[in-house]
Parts: sequence; C-alpha cells; structure tokens
Amino acid sequence: MIAGAPSRRYDSVQQDWRSFLPEAKFAFFEVHVRELEHAYVMWSVSLNEAIDLSRHGQVAKAFQAMEVSPDLCSLLVLRLDSILHSMRQHGRHFGVVPNLAPLEPGNFRTDRAQRSARLNNLVHRILLSERSQFVHKLSSLEQIVEDIGDCFIQSGLRVEPADTRNSPSFWDGLDALHFDLNTGLRETVVLFKSFLVVLPEEQLDGLDFTIRGLCRSRPSRPLVTSIIHPRRIGAVAGK
Repeated sequence: MIAGAPSRRYDSVQQDWRSFLPEAKFAFFEVHVRELEHAYVMWSVSLNEAIDLSRHGQVAKAFQAMEVSPDLCSLLVLRLDSILHSMRQHGRHFGVVPNLAPLEPGNFRTDRAQRSARLNNLVHRILLSERSQFVHKLSSLEQIVEDIGDCFIQSGLRVEPADTRNSPSFWDGLDALHFDLNTGLRETVVLFKSFLVVLPEEQLDGLDFTIRGLCRSRPSRPLVTSIIHPRRIGAVAGK
C-alpha cells in the first residue's frame, strides 16, 4: 500500500468539525472537502493499484493501470489550487486571516517540497504581519502542489514499460510524490477549516463563487485522451 497520512500532526483532522464551525460554515466546508477527498481517492486508488502490480513483477500491467493517473492527479491539483488561490485572494482583499504555523519540512519527502517548506519556515519568522504570513504560506503550498503535480505527470509520460531497469526507483519516486501531495491536501484542509472559522458568514457565497469559477477554468477534455498540465490559475473576472 502507498504511504498514508504523512504525520501524526494530522490526527486532529479526524475531529468533529461541527465543534469548530457553525452549521452554514460546516456545510460549506463539508461540500468542498468531500470534493477534494473524492478527487484524491480516485487518483490514489489508481496509483496504488499500479504500484502493487509493479511490486509483484507485473510491470506492463502496472503501466496500463497508470494510464489514467496523470489526469486524475491533474484534477486533484486543480481542486487544491482553486481553494488555495481563493483563500489567498480573499485574504488579501478582505484581510481575513487565521492564526497559523509555517509549513513543516519534515512532513514532506521530496527535495523540492522540503526546500519550499524550509523557505516558508524562514520567511514566516521574518514577516511581521499575520496577513503576510498567511498569504505566503498559501502561495508556498500552492507552488508545492503544482510542482508535485507537474513532476508526477511528467514522470508518467517519460518512462516506458519496456524500461524495467530503473523500475523500483521509478515507483518509489511516484510513492514519494503521492506522499507529498497527500501532505499538501491535509495542509489545505486544515488551512481551509481555520480560514472558515474567522470568515464572516456573509462572505461564504463570494468565496464559493471564486472556487467554482477557478474549477471551471479547467479545459473541457475527456480523461486519458490528453494530459492537462496544471499551472498557476488566474483570478476570476470581477474578483
């Protein structure tokens, strides 16, 4: 099986969110997090099947099982980007920011993600305003999610089933990318909940409009027939 939750730090995510959020905010949170988790499960299951096949020596079948994974990863990255970008934009515009801790490098496996987390940790100590710290953490996490997604997609495109010499390191690399994107998902969920705690209830519709608008920016293409490369997404018109 692929590695599970990246840190005991995320055990608290299993708490009853109703104890933190009023009914309207909890319903909003539940809808968006359910969509994130659904996208994650679809991607994770497909990748887990491929890794399991590879560990049993069925490399050709493993690559067949991997065919849909890049598109599913792209969908997850887009949903994560949409929420992170919307919170960053909303926080800048309305000044709504929760208390937060910087990213922890130990919660990531890949060098690129660890470097980004270390930089965020350093900048967190330098920036004086909570708004600046919040915006920078969101920006750092968004960049990590995009970089991991791009790396996963490119890795899936470059290696052919016939090239079995580096197969173990290839699958180990995908496992590490999965771990880091899982970390990005858990960080996003915690940040999203914290953001909703301090967000005025009358601003929920505006935040939902921005998130949905960014999700709709995804090209309307069938899965598998094309690989979608998620990059930084622009602001929704009028926001």
